[in-house]
Amino acid sequence: MTDMPQLSAAALDLDAIATFTGRVVVFVGEDGKLDQAARRVNRLTKGALERCVAGDAFSKLKPGDSVSLAYPTGVAATGVQVIRLERRPSVAQARKAGGAIGKGLGKGGALVLAGTLNHAAEVALGAALRAYRYSEMRSEEAPEQGDITCMVSKPDDLTAALSGIEALAGGVYFTRDLVNKPANVLTTQTFADLLEANAKLGLKVEVLEEPDLEKLGMNLLLGVGVGSETPTKVVVMEWNGGGDEPPLALIGKGVVFDTGGISLKPGAGMEDMTMDMGGAGVVSGVMQALAARKAKANVVGLVGLVENMPDGRAQRPGDVVTSMKGDTVEVINTDAEGRLVLADVMWYAADRFKPVGMIDLATLTGAIIVALGHENAGVFSNDDAFCAAFLKAAEAEDEGAWRMPLGEGYKKLLKSDIADVKNIGGRWGGSVTAAEFLHRFVPEDMPWIHLDIAGVAKPLGETTLAPKGATGWGVLALDRMIRDTYEG
Repeated sequence: MTDMPQLSAAALDLDAIATFTGRVVVFVGEDGKLDQAARRVNRLTKGALERCVAGDAFSKLKPGDSVSLAYPTGVAATGVQVIRLERRPSVAQARKAGGAIGKGLGKGGALVLAGTLNHAAEVALGAALRAYRYSEMRSEEAPEQGDITCMVSKPDDLTAALSGIEALAGGVYFTRDLVNKPANVLTTQTFADLLEANAKLGLKVEVLEEPDLEKLGMNLLLGVGVGSETPTKVVVMEWNGGGDEPPLALIGKGVVFDTGGISLKPGAGMEDMTMDMGGAGVVSGVMQALAARKAKANVVGLVGLVENMPDGRAQRPGDVVTSMKGDTVEVINTDAEGRLVLADVMWYAADRFKPVGMIDLATLTGAIIVALGHENAGVFSNDDAFCAAFLKAAEAEDEGAWRMPLGEGYKKLLKSDIADVKNIGGRWGGSVTAAEFLHRFVPEDMPWIHLDIAGVAKPLGETTLAPKGATGWGVLALDRMIRDTYEG
């Protein structure tokens, strides 16, 4: 898995600036005033920093943006990165500034002269997240990245914060690695193996194999995978850090590759369907982060791992399948498979664990991308307070999320002529009818959120805190929700 740069805190040492051989980072506010460390950098570079701050390039920067002085005289550093940031930035601005550091991180590392800057830990988090590089599939060696040292006025406080920061960033890295892996590398078996390895962190990990799923009656899930040579599995991850309270349940769609099955997708763009296990990736990353930071909460993560392939045995459009719940489902389109995966796993989670609430995540519909683009995940819920807690956490973590409707009118579109329900509701409101299908498998009075992350799991280009590829969206928001709502 991808290694993360080491993060550390140190007391401000002005004499160490001249001899640091990587990249030196300073922060300057809109007024252009230099703090103690920046003044030392300015003297060492014979006024170059001051001239930079007085120039047009710096004046046009937005908070968190940067300019660089390459190989300046007077210091051993390969560059001085000048970031426009006030002493009391917002969390989002601090993380953006960190993103600028991480994006340019080289083998010499970075010496971040944060001094008395508020939210130095958030700068470190942003730097770690943006420093991510997925290079596992490349034959050449990955470019080296050094470590990130933050010099601050209170290094002990920052050191204490960094352990939690590293746990969070590690969870995001894990999610990104899973989503970025090609399907011939991340099979259902290798996925399960990687999750079992997290038992070393204190997670209780259980793998349900096909005979187990057959006994449970998970025919919707099993039906998706019958055309594949790779076995269908459910992995259950339990973190018990909160006493005797019932857990929060997180459920993820883990379709490691989606051809659409007999309802075959167009060939153009099908290679992107390696990311159709994005919901399971987020659940896995959250569970790793909770275990790594020893969260004082009870959370269970369940992922349905399956591959959707066309084959002589594959499920056909028009088939009727009986769910674990007992409802019969007419499969109109085998490419609407994610909801079949989730339905059985959700019902199993509710029946076995009696959770305080359920949150499912899935790269479920193209319709949500049409509606919200790549800026927001779609949020569907049957409980206003539960939903509000998540939306508050997502806003605090700057992870875009927008509440979408549910309703009887949408539910009626799923009426089948021959079964209890059909798996699609037609062209209109596709993300909503998908959510209403899942709603059917939520026990009465169970708080529930469905997160359609098709647009945010792997957008078209880079973001502030991620290079092009998987973002790990949702790890930070769900961890925040758990901390704020379920940890005393």
